[in-house]
Amino acid sequence: MNLLQLISRRRTSERQTGAASAGRRSEPFAIIDIGSNTVRLVIYEGAKRNPVPIFNEKVMAALGSCLGETGRLDPEGKVRALDALVRFAALIRQLKVSAFEVVATAAIRDASDGDEFRQLIETTTGFKVRLLSGVEEAKFAALGVLSGIPDADGIVGDLGGGSLELLDVKDGGITGGPSAGASLPLGSLRLIRSGRTSKDLLEEIDHALKQVDWLSGGKKRTLYAVGGVWRNLARIHMSHHDYKIRVLQNYVINASEAAELAQLIEKLGPKTLAKIPDVSNRRVAALPMGALVLSRLILLTGVSRVVVSANGVREGLLYERIDAAERKRDPLIAGAMDLAERLVRFPEHHEELMSWTATLFASESVPETPAQERVRHAACILADIGWYAHPDYRSAYAFEQVLAAPLTGITHPERLHLARIGYHRHEGASEPAALGDLKHLLAEDGHEHARGMGLALRLAYTLSAASIGVLPTTRLLLEAEKLYLIVRKESRAFIGEVVEKRLAALARALNVEPEIRIE
Repeated sequence: MNLLQLISRRRTSERQTGAASAGRRSEPFAIIDIGSNTVRLVIYEGAKRNPVPIFNEKVMAALGSCLGETGRLDPEGKVRALDALVRFAALIRQLKVSAFEVVATAAIRDASDGDEFRQLIETTTGFKVRLLSGVEEAKFAALGVLSGIPDADGIVGDLGGGSLELLDVKDGGITGGPSAGASLPLGSLRLIRSGRTSKDLLEEIDHALKQVDWLSGGKKRTLYAVGGVWRNLARIHMSHHDYKIRVLQNYVINASEAAELAQLIEKLGPKTLAKIPDVSNRRVAALPMGALVLSRLILLTGVSRVVVSANGVREGLLYERIDAAERKRDPLIAGAMDLAERLVRFPEHHEELMSWTATLFASESVPETPAQERVRHAACILADIGWYAHPDYRSAYAFEQVLAAPLTGITHPERLHLARIGYHRHEGASEPAALGDLKHLLAEDGHEHARGMGLALRLAYTLSAASIGVLPTTRLLLEAEKLYLIVRKESRAFIGEVVEKRLAALARALNVEPEIRIE
């Protein structure tokens, strides 16, 4: 199949699948989340393994800001929340979203006037509000973490304005059964009460945490931090270290560093906190309380690191809706496929690329770990992500696109690895200028794998022009001190000067000599 035929097929496919895509978009799934601090509407393209938000809006209503003192919802917060919910209901109807869920958590669950306000919401919007119990909230937070970090092993902590939910996860699931979660009245807004000393707060937090006896099982494991306040703390940590990958999902902080930062934040006043660029103004009051809870939780559990999860209750609700087969899909590969459908000219080409590059890494001289193979798979899917940029910017564009891509199921070192492959796919053997201080995230074999894989993709695209059917008539063979490009006689016309140059560049990166063999 030649390029023109493939383009024609692609256009036909787009017309055919356009209806299907439109169908998916005409049946999106929306979640309205009425929390203690924020009221949020998120509309997803559909309930699938890699949920793609097509609309996301939040209002900082602070419904739970009076819980600690009065036990009731904040009066001004109720007005802001109801106004936001009326707008959200109008948007859902305007966009003809037929599948949606409205959930409420700690503030409405625990406030003495919570049920009254819930009924007012239902009467005003016409939407039924599902009130999550503390155990349910913990479960959905954990499912949200697992949806983005399938191999999570540790304690999920979801800090909201009204409560702290805790649950243990291991081996891709929740440990201890469906009722294992704990919900504690330690929300960052709830803890803000006048007239209490720091000693009183410490005693209250420690007393609540010590009631959860299984927290001692967190020693040397991971705390998966969920919630806006803890995400703000992570942003501060990123800024302090001038960390270039500004992606919160799967951001890792050593537990001792996280505790030190939290203890520092505890001591800072509102005016000082407000001056920190990465602190939301609406979270200034809650941040010291959230920091205090984090430092005590780290101390009492003995976790070795804190991993930020951008996924939480909403993603958990979505994850529960998809079937078992869809859940088992690799979120990285699912996310890469979604991106490819939007940004890559010929996403179907990735299967040939995966098979063709496999032979390069089958050699003992260029070994490949299972984790690297997984990244290679994603790289084959996203190999053409930079095609639309100006030729002078394609390498940098591909690097940055992948680095900032909305992918889950991927660590930051893996994200850098994947971005480097995208860079070398367009630029050859030079180093990306944006790499900077990030280089240490990858071991040397990771850099070598990324360079070799990127140059292999560069050769593959030159050789085949992304057309289906050319690569299977050729193969790479790394043997002794040579890299062979073996080509069937019927495909020898695809060999030219530029192909030879690309092969030579790949061979240099592997410290071997190139040779083309016609069979």
